[in-house]
Amino acid sequence: MSTLSIHGSRGRGLHGQLVQQLGQMIVSGDLGADRPLVPEEIGQRFEVSRTVVRESLRVLEAKGLVSARPNVGTRVRPVSDWNLLDPDIIQWRAFGPQRDDQRRELSELRWTIEPLAARLAAGHGHGKARHELADRVAGMGHAVGQGDAIAFSRADAEFHALLIQMAGNRVLEHLSKIVAAALQDSDDLPSGCTPGNRASPAQHAQIVDALATGNGAAAEAAMRQLLTDHTEADPDCPRYASPDVGPVARPGPVNASEAAHGPGHATPSRPARVQDCSCS
Repeated sequence: MSTLSIHGSRGRGLHGQLVQQLGQMIVSGDLGADRPLVPEEIGQRFEVSRTVVRESLRVLEAKGLVSARPNVGTRVRPVSDWNLLDPDIIQWRAFGPQRDDQRRELSELRWTIEPLAARLAAGHGHGKARHELADRVAGMGHAVGQGDAIAFSRADAEFHALLIQMAGNRVLEHLSKIVAAALQDSDDLPSGCTPGNRASPAQHAQIVDALATGNGAAAEAAMRQLLTDHTEADPDCPRYASPDVGPVARPGPVNASEAAHGPGHATPSRPARVQDCSCS
């Protein structure tokens, strides 16, 4: 029997902790597709009430990770059914076996939407929003000067999310949270590797300047250049994984089948996440 003590769950109640634990186990592959999840056994294992288990499974069902049907019970769904744009799933995949695939997919998504968002944003007034973007650029510059990778990452994510919201397109606005989740790993440890970061605030400032003059083509071109430089950044400069998201614990079986036949495979320790030095 295991009480809930989960990395990445600071500030979460039992409900949030259980969602985090089960979500990580599903995304990591420890609970494979079509694996049954028995609520009573989950409650016993993690020493939580049936209400906590029931509400947690509902959250996972909304994310497409599990399905519940009469006479069948709750089972893990295949990857093709997951809501891959859900910020929690993005975070969980970032530390699982699909990490490299997700990194490529999110990079391609950004190339698709961010230059367009920059062009559209230039066609709107949004004076206050432009000032907020400038504040984020100033925050990035200050963070670089202080060697604070955490503050840089947060200001960077806020800049790109705000820019997409300025596009005046509700569909794109919905994707702003996805871009922020892709950019920001909260509580990343500073690596001290900042050459790419030092140029990044000036590149962001070029986008703000283009928006101020209403030059959509220039804003789009500046965003494309920023994304290009990010892609070409030195991949050997690491920033280590957030201490909030740790290894997935496997203290015991989740269902009767696993208890009888043993786990499908052990959970390897999560490698430190490697990111480009140059934030974009």
